[in-house]
Amino acid sequence: MARRPDTLENNDDGFAYPEAADYGILALGEPAPGPDGFDDGSDEDRFTERHLQCVWYSDRLRPAIVTDGGEAVEVESCGRWNLEAGPDFLDAVLRVGPERRRVVGDVEIHVRPGGWTSHGHAGDVRYANVVLHVTYYPGPRPADLPAGVLCASLRDGLRASPRFSFEAIDIAAFPHAEIPSTPRPCREAWGGDPDKAGAILCAAGAYRLDAKRRRLRAALREKGDRKAVLHEAVFAALGYKRNAEAFRRLAAALPLREWTGDKVIDFARLLGVAGLLPEIPSRDDPREPFVHRLWEAWWRHGAEPPAQPIAWVLDGSRPQNSPVRRLAAGAAIFSDSDALDGWLEKSDIAKKGFPLEAAKKIVELASFEEMEPLYGLSGKAPPADARPMALVGRERASSIVANALVPYLAALHPKKAKALYDRLPAETLSAPMRLMASRLFGPDHNPRLLYEGDGLRQQGLLQIYLDFCLSCKAGCAGCAFGASKTNFHGE
Repeated sequence: MARRPDTLENNDDGFAYPEAADYGILALGEPAPGPDGFDDGSDEDRFTERHLQCVWYSDRLRPAIVTDGGEAVEVESCGRWNLEAGPDFLDAVLRVGPERRRVVGDVEIHVRPGGWTSHGHAGDVRYANVVLHVTYYPGPRPADLPAGVLCASLRDGLRASPRFSFEAIDIAAFPHAEIPSTPRPCREAWGGDPDKAGAILCAAGAYRLDAKRRRLRAALREKGDRKAVLHEAVFAALGYKRNAEAFRRLAAALPLREWTGDKVIDFARLLGVAGLLPEIPSRDDPREPFVHRLWEAWWRHGAEPPAQPIAWVLDGSRPQNSPVRRLAAGAAIFSDSDALDGWLEKSDIAKKGFPLEAAKKIVELASFEEMEPLYGLSGKAPPADARPMALVGRERASSIVANALVPYLAALHPKKAKALYDRLPAETLSAPMRLMASRLFGPDHNPRLLYEGDGLRQQGLLQIYLDFCLSCKAGCAGCAFGASKTNFHGE
């Protein structure tokens, strides 16, 4: 087994994942360390140009666009997402200024205005048709940006949106370049040395976890309520990938301070605010008594739904994995608002067995006897003799520990972050993890040598996949991760 790095981001061999990720591909916000040596940061930290591309591409995410000269920009068409070398979006159609003059051309996106210069676009004929330079941060116009190109920054518009979060953007869901089937350069550069590859995975995994820690630390400073932050983090983890943002919105719409402490009532209120209360079944349906109780609780104790309905992804999931059952688990876990946070506060979070104990605690708290034999609350009725099934199994509990509890505890106790990261519980391998491992180590590698059963290395696989495989428009041949000159020393 490859050894772990000695610190969160660096070790004796010089593997510094943030520096490697920034090498010619990404521009990452890196605030100065706080007094305890850890970055305080905010939700803006650790985003990439790809996140900004997603914002520009999505009508739902894109804020109002205003040029640095104060002209409003109406986006008739964001353009075609360019998966080859050249500007990020081709043939965009814009209406600019009070006279709504029509501007057609390409759009280039960077984190900072200086990206235009540092990426060498000024002398590249492929960028000759750029009409708009979009950045996250405002700043001086690059000296080598052609005079006719408009400039606009996204920061203020995104900050003004209370529901916006970079963390909520599933960048894997947006268009990305095709990866060729020939052997990957990253495999040639790193896959032949298990110790080096393992150290890189650990560094990338720690980088990913620390980004989550920073976001939660910022939330703790903003809210001043640790139980509310824990509630939102666990709810996002319950939503898993497809409904994480929906669960996060629901946690904000019905905050923990407004819960009653009655499991059934709070479950009914969650379903009502979520727009997921099922129709009352017929009397011969075994679900009818419980669903009737839920409706009665909602009629008596209903809450105000959000002005914009929460969008749920309901297709393709088994009844036992439905959002309704995940919400039942959330209602059970937080029916006593002190139970989970109080247990965490009393636990020795740095000891070796803590992750397993935490997963067991999640399973224990997620007990909801009325729901366990019902599977889902819609569709076909379960058999009359249906056996109870846990709302949260051990694998999902481990995922909640890895993606919510560990970053939350690291935010509260930064000096214990490394011990928490080193003991991160393993999750079920996701498709991006398997794909990245296959590219890096080949299709016939032995997963037990590097990442199977090791949560930190699993997180590293996912981070490398998101940072490089989805962000390199030129394909593997142009990817800095596999380039021989990328040595993780930042040199």
